[in-house]
Amino acid sequence: MTSARSREVLPWVSLIVRLGMAGILIAAALPKLADIPASIRAVRAYRLLPEAVVPFVGTMLPFLELLLAAFLLVGLFTRIAAIVWLVMMGAFVIGVIWVWVKGYSIDCGCFGGGGDVEEGTTNYPLHLLERAGFIVLGAWLLKFPTSRFSVDSWMRAPV
Repeated sequence: MTSARSREVLPWVSLIVRLGMAGILIAAALPKLADIPASIRAVRAYRLLPEAVVPFVGTMLPFLELLLAAFLLVGLFTRIAAIVWLVMMGAFVIGVIWVWVKGYSIDCGCFGGGGDVEEGTTNYPLHLLERAGFIVLGAWLLKFPTSRFSVDSWMRAPV
């Protein structure tokens, strides 16, 4: 791809990635908002955080996801949003590896639900593969944050 062609195509690819990430976050947040106790149960199931902070994290996570989705939808502070996304995905990867190594059988609660489940009903490798794909999206947007139809681009436009 030529440099001129790249400059034309990359912002469109970044737009698709940015909107895809926003959609993923919205899909993850809405079921948690509809059932905050289940979100808290999902966080508790990982057995990673002190119990004193579990209700706060379980309650605030869907709000953080929606806030991040809003930034991505409008394309505001896109590179920072990509960093927050990557930190979140890193935390989720650590959580999945943790429960897998510990032998816990949980529903990750990533898109609602969550908590302990019957042994043999989990698929941690698939969860990690999904997270790897999400990390690729975040890495793309970190490297190529400039996208079409974004507040960032509008703010940088010459007067």
